[in-house]
Amino acid sequence: MNWAVSLRLLAAEEVLSIAGLVLLMIAAWGGDRKARAINWVSVLALISAAALSAPTLLAGASGAGVSGFYGQFSADAFAAFAKVLIYLSAAVALAMAPGFLEREGALRAEYPLLVLFASLGTGLMVSATHLITLYIGLELNSLAAYVLAAFLRKDDRSAEAGLKYFVLGALASGILLYGISLVYGFTGSLEFGGIRRALDPAQGGTLATGALFGIVFVLAGLAFKISAVPFHMWTPDVYEGAPTPVTTLFSTAPKVAALGLTMRVALFMFGTQVHAWQQVMIFLALASIVVGALGAIGQDNIKRLLAYSSINNVGFMLIGLAVATPGGAAAMLVYLAIYVVMSLGSFAAVLMLRDANGDPVESVADLGGLSRSRPGLAGGLAMIMFSLAGIPPLFGFWGKFVVFQAAVAAGMVPLAVIGIAASVIGAFYYLKVVKVMYFDEATGKVAAGNEFVHGLVLTASALALSPLGYLATGWLGGLAQAAATALFHTA
Repeated sequence: MNWAVSLRLLAAEEVLSIAGLVLLMIAAWGGDRKARAINWVSVLALISAAALSAPTLLAGASGAGVSGFYGQFSADAFAAFAKVLIYLSAAVALAMAPGFLEREGALRAEYPLLVLFASLGTGLMVSATHLITLYIGLELNSLAAYVLAAFLRKDDRSAEAGLKYFVLGALASGILLYGISLVYGFTGSLEFGGIRRALDPAQGGTLATGALFGIVFVLAGLAFKISAVPFHMWTPDVYEGAPTPVTTLFSTAPKVAALGLTMRVALFMFGTQVHAWQQVMIFLALASIVVGALGAIGQDNIKRLLAYSSINNVGFMLIGLAVATPGGAAAMLVYLAIYVVMSLGSFAAVLMLRDANGDPVESVADLGGLSRSRPGLAGGLAMIMFSLAGIPPLFGFWGKFVVFQAAVAAGMVPLAVIGIAASVIGAFYYLKVVKVMYFDEATGKVAAGNEFVHGLVLTASALALSPLGYLATGWLGGLAQAAATALFHTA
């Protein structure tokens, strides 16, 4: 192994590690009075990590040349696509945090450090080509996430969210570890390529019953991380109870990492046994779409509604994975990129929903008449709601379109038809929010004034999701195709 090459492939993670350790020392000596400075340096570190990952994506790098540390780590174009989304979304979520935390009396120096180390873990997850690397990255992210969920120590909802996330996360980690042990026991390898070869019928491999159970357990553990039904039970409570900037982070960076890891595990590690997991993915996709849509209908809390929306959108993305083709993988990545923009915009709007005392306004009913008192905020939130519903000509429609197109191209027409029908059901609760803002009696709960960063993120998201977003379809589709090709090339 060439250590120089391996360390060069790890450049983005090295930046985050060094920045995290240096800022940790500054926090230890400077205390909370350095919190804002540490926050903005952390944002810069995340942007730098994204910039270091971008050239690999643009070059479409794949194969043995981007594999390091004895095959435990891959810095291919697929990982780079995910890392750019992860690091940029984490940077935006971190930039939106100081104002909220300061109002809550919780602006502490350790917050940006936890986000940095969580982002480091997510980067390792999407580059993992070894089961030990997978688990280290996953736990590095999870341990930081548990603390972030319970960051508001004086808020009972935050403490409850952290405890629920920890208990259920520990259970999911145990399931994942059990699956890993079964896969290792029946294939004799921890490296993704070795497992693939051991299961490949063309190379004399067989799928023993124990290995099949291992595949199911591994995918079940990962399904918890992506909040797919029936492993979604933590999502509404954690989204509602966690501080809103933390919820913004959870809905973007870790979600991208978990979905990217699931794609690499399913399409590469278990890629020679598609029939063993394809039906599982179809069930997860349809169940998530239906439960996410129906579960959101009765929600009055905007954060819980967005939690069910997240479950619903994961279902649509899993349709691309269930197709198990490069076209399906590329469509899933396109949808994932658009979903990140929609999530950042929606939670930027939630952060702007505050009453005259600066307290969060989270009830949908309290948004009555918002279009008359805060037309800009209502307009931006309405555009995001329409985009989440997949209503043309907004850009959110394109994400659903390419996923359904991939399913039809692969001959899975019934799956596409059911997905389209369920998306119509899901449109109801998005339109309900718009109806309350534009047609209900004014409540006057949401006060005027907002932070510049929140308004900037909402405006940028609304513009990206407007019909102007279609100008990027060729560019985004090309990058997604290069990333998907790299994922399949490693086969």
